[in-house]
Amino acid sequence: MELQAILSKCDHTLLSQTATWEQIKALCDDGIRYGTASVCIPASYVKPAKQYVGDRLAICTVIGFPNGYDTTAAKCFMAYDAVQNGADEVDMVINIGWVKDKKYGLVLDEIKAIKTACCGRLLKVIIETCLLTDAEKIEMCRVVSESGADYIKTSTGFSTGGATKEDVALMKAHCSPHLKIKAAGGISSLEDAEDFIKLGADRLGTSRVVKLAKALENK
Repeated sequence: MELQAILSKCDHTLLSQTATWEQIKALCDDGIRYGTASVCIPASYVKPAKQYVGDRLAICTVIGFPNGYDTTAAKCFMAYDAVQNGADEVDMVINIGWVKDKKYGLVLDEIKAIKTACCGRLLKVIIETCLLTDAEKIEMCRVVSESGADYIKTSTGFSTGGATKEDVALMKAHCSPHLKIKAAGGISSLEDAEDFIKLGADRLGTSRVVKLAKALENK
């Protein structure tokens, strides 16, 4: 697979608590230069980032991140606020405790409410696969497929593990065809990235692919 094809599926990501505006600007510059799908950044930087990039690059942000246990009302406000500030895409974290309690109806209702708050922008639903059993993952494939969200996403990258090839294959097997898949967390090589895409991932959440592209340029 050509490098540019891989880059075009990457959400070039910086979600560190210590991220500065200079680092966010550099991320945006790289996203534009290398043709990534978006940059994924903290919500507090969405407005200046959108003003900085204009229509040259999609801006993605995260809500209920990384733990997912904010109230639905709080998550809806976060999503709406992000969109009003210029976010083109929103990645939300589910309430994992509700999944453990088998309160799948509450999870479904929350995703639907957040999708409405996104005002037509893309919504990706992070299910944090490293904390779920296979049975819970399969049930979440059903829930997210029914929710109206645009993507199901493996991981925050802030928990005990990131994307695995087994989880992406499971999602591909159990999600409705209209639901896209985002693999995130721990994608460390171009070979990894290509493998995830071949298994069915439409997006990759990573900061490393652009770094690898830069390294190839400098050889």
